[in-house]
Amino acid sequence: MLSPREHKPRITLPIHAAACYKTRMAVPLKIGFLGAGKMATALARGFVRAELVTPKEIIASDPFETARKNFAGEVGAKTSPTNIAVAQFATVLILATKPDQVAAALAEISRAFTKNHLLISIAAGVTLAKLEAALPAGARVIRVMPNTPALVGEGASAFALGKNANAADGELAKKLLSAVGIAFHVKESLLDAVTGLSGSGPAYVYQFIEALSDGGVAAGLPRDIATKLAAQTVLGGAKMVLETGQHPGTLKDQVTSPGGTTIEGLHALEKGKLRATVISAVRAATEKSKKLGQG
Repeated sequence: MLSPREHKPRITLPIHAAACYKTRMAVPLKIGFLGAGKMATALARGFVRAELVTPKEIIASDPFETARKNFAGEVGAKTSPTNIAVAQFATVLILATKPDQVAAALAEISRAFTKNHLLISIAAGVTLAKLEAALPAGARVIRVMPNTPALVGEGASAFALGKNANAADGELAKKLLSAVGIAFHVKESLLDAVTGLSGSGPAYVYQFIEALSDGGVAAGLPRDIATKLAAQTVLGGAKMVLETGQHPGTLKDQVTSPGGTTIEGLHALEKGKLRATVISAVRAATEKSKKLGQG
């Protein structure tokens, strides 16, 4: 069971966000999602769970009624079929559309986008330059690559600042993303690699868990027990890496006794080229992210 994050302070934004959030006059943070899909829902639920905002301080837009109903049901927030309603309600706008829908969404909100707005984009592969070009001059933009474990407060994200975004904008983005996991400020040139690793990575992990479970079933374990053992083993191994700070290879050696069972299993993984296959998967996803950005 993942431990809940308790007693999170509420984040507030000043009336004039362009003033680097230094004014004493503050209002509750209002977040608007342009797109109400799975990632938007994951982030919104994470923000609410972390008590950074209430559902009343969130809005999401989506052209599909099913997506809006799901978002409203999961988050308890209001929704709208139009993006302009989101821009009029919130000052922090999270662009959560598919890459090929970005241009239309930004065109719709451009006339309502002011100096008090901050755009945080999670659209895969869409560059800061493209985002800034679609908005009024001076627009403050941040590009983020999150992942879906944000839904359970264990996301792994990275973000890059646009040319007009200031340090306070970066601090706000990190605070929001850290509320649902961990977040790192990186150069934009590294975001495609982040996409290939942690953005797509949960799918690789799920497949690995499924494979572990299949192995357990093949060895005679009931499916439900095999799957839970597999998932907990991956969770425990990940926590060992994060909490001990030791290299994964060192931790691997601690489990591997001379002539024991583990080294036999590792030998089988090496023969199956597990490492090379995973490296290839990350590189392939990275290249796809680059192509999406170019498109």
